[in-house]
Amino acid sequence: MYTASKERYTTMEYDHCGNSGLMLPKVSLGLWHNFGDTANFENMRKLCFTAFDSGITQFDLANNYGPEPGSAEKNFGRILKEDLGVYRDELIITTKAGYEMWDGPYGNWGSRKYLLASLDQSLKRMGLDYVDIFYHHRMDPDTPLEETMGALASAVQSGKAIYVGLSNYDGETLKKATAILKDLHCPFVINQNRYSIFDRTVEKNGLKETTGELKKGLITFSPLAQGQLTDRYLHGIPEDSRIRTDGRFLKESILDEHRLDQIRKLNELAAQRGEKLAEMALAWLLQQKEVTSVLIGASKTQQILDNIKAISSAPLTEEELKLIDEISLN
Repeated sequence: MYTASKERYTTMEYDHCGNSGLMLPKVSLGLWHNFGDTANFENMRKLCFTAFDSGITQFDLANNYGPEPGSAEKNFGRILKEDLGVYRDELIITTKAGYEMWDGPYGNWGSRKYLLASLDQSLKRMGLDYVDIFYHHRMDPDTPLEETMGALASAVQSGKAIYVGLSNYDGETLKKATAILKDLHCPFVINQNRYSIFDRTVEKNGLKETTGELKKGLITFSPLAQGQLTDRYLHGIPEDSRIRTDGRFLKESILDEHRLDQIRKLNELAAQRGEKLAEMALAWLLQQKEVTSVLIGASKTQQILDNIKAISSAPLTEEELKLIDEISLN
């Protein structure tokens, strides 16, 4: 039986999520990868224990995380039942709905029918009465925004979620959604978006700026660009890498000579700072005033221990920030 470390809150730092009372760890654990039915369950347990012992209180899921869809929630539910559940009030557990989850017209996008049915399924898989944050996972161009936001508000009113969030939204739609949720007195506190040195979409579509203006939280996924911002690909593509074993999210064509050159130059800068590339890449995100938390994935416990070092990284200088932009944006 797992017993959490008594020193679990000594190494982590926590920030308020926008102007809300909710505090999140600067580093959170995502269960997008390595928690499906193709992964080793004992390793999943070790990843969760290492995270929590390191002060990571937030565990991020979605209905479709797997493979197969639903299996990450099911496996995490087992970990809660057997070990972590006794610490439920110390945990922030989040899930989402918005991508295809089941056959037919009611298992995708942003209808009220889909979101509330999906949340019920997620709670059942995890063995929970509520989640701390329930997200709409992506914008739906064909469902009225009022309907989708109303479903999120209903999730809170029913006691099945404490807060709500939006994922993969842009700045303009975020403004409209925020106004609706405010009218509904719904506690909307956070946006979840892809953001890294190599992916600046949130800087271009207004999401980052609008998040700051509206005083909402921002948690970033794929902060290491699916492993590109690590020492994994400094010498080419290893045979046991995710590209070789699971090419769904990182294609081999992305890692051309230009990208490999960028990775090596960024690694040289990190080395000059006395850091690993991953540590610098996470520190770069945490230095953005809009960013509340970075969402890491891990297949090994040591990766978690290495990544949380970014919390204590020295601030990047203006010269270093300029050099990162020169390398990554050209």
